[in-house]
Amino acid sequence: MKVVVIGGTGLIGSKVVGRLEEHGHQVVVAAPSTGVDTLTGEGLAAALKDASVVVDVSNSPSFEDAAVMEFFRTSTTNLLQAEREAGVGHHVALSVVGTDRLQGSGYFRAKLAQEELIKASGVPYTIVHATQFFEFAKGLADGVTDGDTVRLPAGKIQPIVSDDVAAAVARAAAGSPVGGVVEVAGPEVFELEEFIRVGLTAVDDPRKIVTAPEATYWGAELQGSTLLPGPDAHIAETRFADWLARQ
Repeated sequence: MKVVVIGGTGLIGSKVVGRLEEHGHQVVVAAPSTGVDTLTGEGLAAALKDASVVVDVSNSPSFEDAAVMEFFRTSTTNLLQAEREAGVGHHVALSVVGTDRLQGSGYFRAKLAQEELIKASGVPYTIVHATQFFEFAKGLADGVTDGDTVRLPAGKIQPIVSDDVAAAVARAAAGSPVGGVVEVAGPEVFELEEFIRVGLTAVDDPRKIVTAPEATYWGAELQGSTLLPGPDAHIAETRFADWLARQ
């Protein structure tokens, strides 16, 4: 079948494209660099012609509150309208475990707005919620660094490698719409501080890591289980230490 991958040149998108092609699907890589722009609508109609499935793994180039909201609202609205016009039978979107519990963050408010647009669109859909990626441990630390100290909120996290996220998204694309959310997470639960400490130690990053009561997660307050998936989540196999050893 024909599958269009929006954001198909990115970290997750390129892996989703590869997995779908391995299973014999006709895949269109859709991104501004390939002439498809969901913000302006350029190239959407042509890309979606005869498509059975659209996978949206795109992300905002800016995480500033107003900009990220504008990105997800405009991009998702344009994409869903083009899907309705093209008769697409399944919309698959990648989002984040705990999105509805992280509404103190402008980014997660925008992701929730994206999900609400999908649910109200009339296009059959599957939303894949993934936990934080292994690859983003350093980026997360960078966002809460003060001098040489990383100040983290208390909480637990169940991170996952991007390859396993891509596998879950590709699996959703090849299946039937569920009309809801499916969750995917890694096999291990860490304290957030431990996850970041292990990740930074592996790259010889000397920053001091502390748990601070006032610290937030991308602007949102955390409870102990905010970032953890529910009991029905698909649990991937790749362990953090094994992934780090391969880097």
